[in-house]
Amino acid sequence: MSEISSNALIELALDLTNNLTASDRFARLLSRVRSTITCDAVVLLKKSADMLIPLAQEGLKKDLMGRRFIIQEHPRFSEICASFQPIRFPNDSPLPDPYDGMLLALDGDLPIHACMGLPLFADEQLIGVLTLDSMTANSFQGITERTLTVISAMSSAALKTAFLLDQLEALSSHTQQVVTELTQEALTKDGGEIIGKSPSMEKLNDDIHLVAQSDFTVLIEGETGVGKELVARNLHQQSLRRDGPLVYVNCAALPESLVESELFGHIKGAFTGADRTRKGKFSLADMGTIFLDEIGEIPLSIQSKLLRVLQNKEIQIVGEDATVYVDVRVIAATNRNLEAEVEAGRFRADLFHRLTVYPIKVPPLRERRDDITLLAGYFCEQLRRKLGLQQLTLSSSTVKLLQTYHWPGNIRELEHVISRAALRAQSTHHSVVKILPKHIEQLLDRPTPMVRSIESTNESSDYPISDNIDLKKATQDFQRNLILKILHEEKSNWSATARKLNCDRSNLIRTAKRLGISVVKNIEKNHF
Repeated sequence: MSEISSNALIELALDLTNNLTASDRFARLLSRVRSTITCDAVVLLKKSADMLIPLAQEGLKKDLMGRRFIIQEHPRFSEICASFQPIRFPNDSPLPDPYDGMLLALDGDLPIHACMGLPLFADEQLIGVLTLDSMTANSFQGITERTLTVISAMSSAALKTAFLLDQLEALSSHTQQVVTELTQEALTKDGGEIIGKSPSMEKLNDDIHLVAQSDFTVLIEGETGVGKELVARNLHQQSLRRDGPLVYVNCAALPESLVESELFGHIKGAFTGADRTRKGKFSLADMGTIFLDEIGEIPLSIQSKLLRVLQNKEIQIVGEDATVYVDVRVIAATNRNLEAEVEAGRFRADLFHRLTVYPIKVPPLRERRDDITLLAGYFCEQLRRKLGLQQLTLSSSTVKLLQTYHWPGNIRELEHVISRAALRAQSTHHSVVKILPKHIEQLLDRPTPMVRSIESTNESSDYPISDNIDLKKATQDFQRNLILKILHEEKSNWSATARKLNCDRSNLIRTAKRLGISVVKNIEKNHF
């Protein structure tokens, strides 16, 4: 154990030169390390700006791979990164261990144990860290400096080789990787990194990588809460326009009377209240990207003008006759079925075809269950920082509970559930907090028992069940409650309610009348 063998050295060197994927190369590296040094856990992390990001691990829980460690917030990582030599921490070191509660071989907080970290350098720059943990105290004391030097060198070489291969692959396909990492502020604002290793997410990343370098218009489709804005950010960051602006527009939030002015701008005096000239979103996005979220909410009257932008890259500022050229790439997103909107006459067919030059479908969370654990780990690390905790972990039974839930609100719902569960768990624990099923079960409960049917459709649906159910009555009750809810949200505006429910206004009013729904407007009398 104290001396690395020549055979192990040769095998490790051969692995670095074999035609392997980065993940295979990292896995073999960790296996070689564990065959040389007996340990319970080993992790390879890359350094990105002020963070350490796990690339491969053995012996720890799966959610570790979704975590992003801010170096300065973890004293052990800080010491390793500040050193040029391997660091062996004392068995009784008072410094908190970043992996506390995540060791597979132990259910609970880490007791006294051996911990060692190796800083990895390439061209005199710190590129990563290799950490080893053992439940046997003093187990790393007998390892020779030569063995640690060789393992550090080989690990650095494996990491550098992976980086170089990524760069060569990018160059061969005429692409550039975005290497500027996210700041902590970006991470807490929905981030810029797409978390997920499932086949559907690999396809999504492939689609983003493929279309990002072009100037094609992209339509991002997906349910509410799946991360469409995050996909748009990645498309921009990987594009040739990444040094230009990315302008976000929530089409659903624009008042219909001001949509044209917001998008294309206006001159002073163009309409009542236009007391100064103002640039529109398209002008602000010149030489960059504009992201039109909820594109299905754009009024028909504006759709023709949006079509002209896509066709000719020309806008007409409100109050001016001349057109203005803008060099803007358009990325749009919707949770609606725009084809159905076209058939219903609520969306222009020619605009739909212009937007769908390259459609991208973001899968719902229920179709990528393997990613739930990674996402949960990602959110746990964010919350640990926000709440000032030493550690925030998930019990195995909690992870199973998260994986069996169907997540109608997708990733956004998962984030909120983890956030609320962390607050509940924090109230009964100290700085080291573990989220248990009791902290999360209530958050996943529904008022009535639910049964899910997935055999006959690709879309999952929830149906309340009870004894002696009357299907017709249940359907009418559901329609009545839904229409009343949306009417209340839209302040009794039938047109806005119809748009939100994707139906014709006159049909909606007839359905509401049949269900016994009516809107009564009160007229107040002023007395003088």
